Amino acid sequence: MFERFRRIFLMDDERTPPINNLPLDTKVAGLNELLAEFGGASFNRGLYRMVRASDVADWNARVCLGFPKFTGRITCFGYDWQGTAFATDAWRLEQGEPGVVMFEPGTGKALQIPANVRTFHEVELIQDEDAALAANIYTDWRRAGGAEPSYNQCIGYKKPLFLNGKDEIDNLELWDIDIYWHLMGQILVQTKDLPHGSSVQVNLS
Repeated sequence: MFERFRRIFLMDDERTPPINNLPLDTKVAGLNELLAEFGGASFNRGLYRMVRASDVADWNARVCLGFPKFTGRITCFGYDWQGTAFATDAWRLEQGEPGVVMFEPGTGKALQIPANVRTFHEVELIQDEDAALAANIYTDWRRAGGAEPSYNQCIGYKKPLFLNGKDEIDNLELWDIDIYWHLMGQILVQTKDLPHGSSVQVNLS
């Protein structure tokens, strides 16, 4: 399984943090294998990363802070350079297996991907890398001198798009990924039903 993914997505061995995965039984076909082999690794110079098995619970909580309706139904497995998280959703099936959801902290959107874990890595990422991972924007960011994020970092928006921020390189900066998701999650929840221009309170503790 994941043979095509291995061929196209090159592992950044020298940039991969030490992999110390704990056993994890996700009950999702292919996901245990994926995390056991690739957990903690990055691919194509930081474009895409796999969650360590030991960090899955933290990622689930991180995402559900901003998207609470998914609490108890998702299992996160990966994220891209912008901190966009990818997870399986136990409430939706694709070809008989839990479907993949893409959670974008900078836009406030949860997008259903018509794929399961296997077809996401073997088809979606390979056939439309830009749509799934914003690969072209990452190329522009790197060419402009932008940093390559580490395992605990992402390139997030200074002003998120759901608060009328611009989708431009100048609106991007390097973030600690936990702080970014914590901040975006709080803002998403507080602004969900508020009229335009309302003030919000953010707690970074």
